[in-house]
Amino acid sequence: MKFLLMGLLAIFSSKGFSSQKADTLQFTLQQVVEMAKANSIAAKQAITVKETKYWEWRTFKSNYQPQLALQGVLPGYTKTYTQVQQPNGTILFQPVHYDNSSLTLNFSQSIATTGGTIYGTTQLQRFDDFDRNSVLYNGIPYGIGYTQPLLQFNNLKWDKKIEPLKFNESKQVFIETQEKISITVTEYFFDLLLAQVNLNIADVNYTNTKRILTIADTKFELGKISKNEILQLQLEVLNAQKAVGTAKRDVEIATLNLRSYIGIEGNDRIKLDMPSVVAQMTVVAEKVLAEAFENRSEAIAFIRRMAEAKRDVAKAKGENGLTATLRANLGFSNAANSAFDIYRSPKNQQSVELQLSIPVMDWGRSKSRTKTAQANEQFTTYAVEQDKQTFKQQIVTQVTLFNMMKEQIKLTDEAEKIAAEKYKIASERYVLGNLSITDLSIAFQENDRAKRDYVSSLRDFWGAYYQLRYLSLYDFEKNRKITY
Repeated sequence: MKFLLMGLLAIFSSKGFSSQKADTLQFTLQQVVEMAKANSIAAKQAITVKETKYWEWRTFKSNYQPQLALQGVLPGYTKTYTQVQQPNGTILFQPVHYDNSSLTLNFSQSIATTGGTIYGTTQLQRFDDFDRNSVLYNGIPYGIGYTQPLLQFNNLKWDKKIEPLKFNESKQVFIETQEKISITVTEYFFDLLLAQVNLNIADVNYTNTKRILTIADTKFELGKISKNEILQLQLEVLNAQKAVGTAKRDVEIATLNLRSYIGIEGNDRIKLDMPSVVAQMTVVAEKVLAEAFENRSEAIAFIRRMAEAKRDVAKAKGENGLTATLRANLGFSNAANSAFDIYRSPKNQQSVELQLSIPVMDWGRSKSRTKTAQANEQFTTYAVEQDKQTFKQQIVTQVTLFNMMKEQIKLTDEAEKIAAEKYKIASERYVLGNLSITDLSIAFQENDRAKRDYVSSLRDFWGAYYQLRYLSLYDFEKNRKITY
């Protein structure tokens, strides 16, 4: 591994990728991930969704807080003809000219436990009759009342159970979105890293192939090799030159994709550092499962879905059969010729009202609604259990893959070292004349493939790592829950 890093660093420097240059930006994988979380469009969208969910939560909370409202008609001016029924039943149209203004202050407080509402009011009304030059006042100095639905669905009670789950779920969704960004930008990172490695491999191969062709030309003049071998090397030079052009194109495309996703503007060249492997990181399936069921929005959704199914059953039962609403209020009211007289010796007022609704014949509609809701509840129970099993299996599989990736990297690292040494020996043997051009080409290809395989193994390792973070919302490097 050390040989590969030193070789790549030397190649990057020789090709103008040195971090000392002002027009080159050098990033690690962790730096790219943080930039994507801060600047990408996906990150900004996640923040917007988070804010939306927060204000939806605030709206829900306000339903359980006291409400105070001022209502009024100022002015209520009217000048027109209106029909007036006479004692004998005939209609006459009489002119009217008046102002009927009113002002009301209402207070209300919902009670989640019962679903009822307690309210209070104070009201003042003024009537100006311009035709008769008279003024009348009517008002309610104060009044209180209570409204209580009976045998009905209590929406406030169920919202109090479900809405907190939705809000907590949205907070975890935001964290998951951030981790999804990590997964996505890791793919872009390794697309560019592999393209840069391919470019430097192509450059080295082109340089070495030209050098070997020069040596081969000398051997050919001395009659030590055939014309066919010279042609083969010339073909190798052309292919190496084409590979350099293709690799440059791939670097440009991958750079554009990465730059666009992480939100970097400008034309500065980007150089990526080869990420290392966190070998000491230990991941156990039981730990990942425990963190996932504690942190993931999906785990909260399991509880929410069951609560919503139970709510729907309660709603189906509450909206069928006998329904009743009890209303009661008491207070004081008065009428006078001046506003202040309204509040002098006001008269008592009370009212009690019970509204009933009893279905006599609904052809089984009430029962059908209830049975449908119960069937949906049972279906949700089975679906949640199935989703839990899938949830667990996905995590166990990912832990297994991650641990396999750590072992795979060790193998590819060893293979890269062996291939590099073999390539070096093959080049020296060809120069000395005791190796065929075919064997040299095979050594070329094996060396190139080994370097690419190592980068691919790194890609698989870090992809699996960020996938584990997403599945558990747990940082295994720092051994703590992920928060933002």
